[in-house]
Amino acid sequence: MTGRSYNLLKVVVALFAINTLSLYIYFRPTPKRTLEASSSRIQHDDTTGFIPQLTEQRRNGSFDSLKRWPILPSYLPWSQNPSTVPHSCEAFFGNGYTRRLDLLSAVDGEGGRGGGWFRCFHSRTLESSVCEGGQLRMSPERIRMAVGGERLEDVLGRSEEEEMPVFEDGAFQIAEGGGGGELGFRRGKSLVSDEFLDNYVDQGKRHPIRNLIGSIRVVKPGELQCDQWIEEPTLLITRFEYANLFHTVTDWYNAYVSSRVTELPYRPHVIFVDGHCTSPMEEMWKALFSSVAYAKSFHGSVCFRHAIMSPLGYENAMFKGLSQPINCQGTSAQDLWQNPDDRKTARLSEFGEMIRSAFGFSVNRHHPEKAVSGHNVLFVRRENYLAHPRHSGKPESRLSNEQEVFDSLKSWPSNHLKCKVNLVNGLFAHLPMKDQVQAIQDASVIIGAHGAGLTHIVSATPKTVILEIISSQYRRPHFALISKWKGLEYHAINLAGSHADPPDLTLEGKSAFLHARLLVLFIEEVNCISHTGKMVYSNLTFHRKARRGIIEVAQRRVGLALIGILIDSRG
Repeated sequence: MTGRSYNLLKVVVALFAINTLSLYIYFRPTPKRTLEASSSRIQHDDTTGFIPQLTEQRRNGSFDSLKRWPILPSYLPWSQNPSTVPHSCEAFFGNGYTRRLDLLSAVDGEGGRGGGWFRCFHSRTLESSVCEGGQLRMSPERIRMAVGGERLEDVLGRSEEEEMPVFEDGAFQIAEGGGGGELGFRRGKSLVSDEFLDNYVDQGKRHPIRNLIGSIRVVKPGELQCDQWIEEPTLLITRFEYANLFHTVTDWYNAYVSSRVTELPYRPHVIFVDGHCTSPMEEMWKALFSSVAYAKSFHGSVCFRHAIMSPLGYENAMFKGLSQPINCQGTSAQDLWQNPDDRKTARLSEFGEMIRSAFGFSVNRHHPEKAVSGHNVLFVRRENYLAHPRHSGKPESRLSNEQEVFDSLKSWPSNHLKCKVNLVNGLFAHLPMKDQVQAIQDASVIIGAHGAGLTHIVSATPKTVILEIISSQYRRPHFALISKWKGLEYHAINLAGSHADPPDLTLEGKSAFLHARLLVLFIEEVNCISHTGKMVYSNLTFHRKARRGIIEVAQRRVGLALIGILIDSRG
């Protein structure tokens, strides 16, 4: 080898080593210090205040410890649009927070260190507001409530009143900023008046977000003494029915909406301003957002560069739709792009994709990843579990002989293996939240008695069929509405009571489901349609009391059919 070639080789090797080192430095994993991890290190027995370092500094205008928003097929822009029609689907489910109310403006730019800022976005449709502010101080010792975050077993019997926050004067303070105009303030006094709270937040005197905002006092910037600063955007959340899936989904949705309305570039931290103990729902909170902590887990004062106050779950369309008409039909985002329609929405589909994406599942609308081959018929069931400190551990049954009903259905898939149908036993109460979401995503048909567990259909894939068994004591529209707002096929089984006779459920038997309507199967494979159809219909002999008959759901396209047996209850 010549000297020239040798030197050239050395140069190439050196360049290769430098590039390898650069790639390693760029892609190497970096530890993320989050609120959750930091707050767990607080020494509760040291009242002098061990102050954890909660956040990392910004790098290039971004926050390293915050999760990025995923790419969602059903996403539509959330930018404020003053022309959003009140009581339209977008006003109910999207950004209907069209009135901006500035109470404080920062002296040297929003979030600047020279002064605080505070504003609210009000929705006339939902009669609620999303509020946000900067240079805001929280004094946990001035919030009377349980610490929160304990193990359930350690706080059995604790009353709900002990877990809900009571804000003493000055529990929250904000640095004085620019003038607020007609919404002005007086230094040392409340940031807002009772009239403002009545008009733009809520008139209920026990409303925790109203009381939180009402407790904010305005002080000089130099008087805002803070033991620790949280640099990154943080949602302040107060929950009521924190262990109930339906109500928790409304909290998740409002937290998601608040993040979008305030145009957060990354997923925020969450601080619970309540004293509830831990629950299985926290797994989803941690998946959806960047971290989770409890207000009382901090010692000393905490100041926020950017805090967002999310409305209560009772103040969104999923809850309000139970008592007022919200006539919206679910559709795809692509359809709305091409054909805008105030009577249609893709927002719940967007949120369902957010849930699936938070756990790393596919959100491809047309080709979702399935963990199993064939078609899953998921039977969502109720089982005994301890939900909260005041709970008996035995949820009231909406289908008194649920196990018998499930057992009577198990034989059908095993007798028809050609169609690759799996009946899934959906005992969710002791299953990790991620596994529950996986089961929902993998289901072609979801069956269940009316109960909070069916709220999972919010994350179901577009072609899923929903079948709800409804006893006469619990005829509420929760899941019919969610199905409609997502554009899912839905059928109800309205029982005369809460008991179903298993022989009447057996597909191979000589009687059909006399007390109700039952959707039997959703089949997508061409080679199963004719086979299954002939088999089902040839083997069924119907009781004369079921003379209101069979309804076959029409074939939608080649290779897709709903083979249904829908029998009216006894007349």
